[in-house]
Amino acid sequence: MRRHQEWGFCFDPSGWFSRGSRKRMWFGSGDMKYVILKLLRDKPMHGYEVMKALENQTNGCYKPSPGTVYPTLQWLDDEDLVEVEEKDGKKVYSITDSGLAFLEENRGKVEDIFERIEETLGRLFNDPMPDINRSIGRVVGQAYKVAWKLDTDSEKRRRVAEILDSAAEQLDELVVSS
Repeated sequence: MRRHQEWGFCFDPSGWFSRGSRKRMWFGSGDMKYVILKLLRDKPMHGYEVMKALENQTNGCYKPSPGTVYPTLQWLDDEDLVEVEEKDGKKVYSITDSGLAFLEENRGKVEDIFERIEETLGRLFNDPMPDINRSIGRVVGQAYKVAWKLDTDSEKRRRVAEILDSAAEQLDELVVSS
């Protein structure tokens, strides 16, 4: 079970950051090749498995797209850092000796990437974030429950939206005033 599922509210922090900054939070330009090689060092995988492993590495907070993973796998293959074998109609990628050497040569960079991932996860999941996440879950659940019960009272439904908007504005004020 992923940590965020324990709180009864599954969130996707993709909307918390400006366009493109979420990806940079996890991986900088060119980092993906090191991340994928490190994953393939543990075991051969096909592309979808690589995407799921990356998602699991970030507790579901970063979901790599095929447009990120497959071109990187192709680049790694072109550079002879991985080899590809067809198994059950899928391309399975394995790290080569050259890939292992490349990973070792860049060990510091790889360690920095995974330290950044751990730091980001810590910021998302360590105190007081579980309490905040539980509260978000309560508010979302209650807002939907009330709005559902008020399905014919459009004035009260608008009031629910006003309350939520007011809460969002109050939260924004915390950032502005700090």
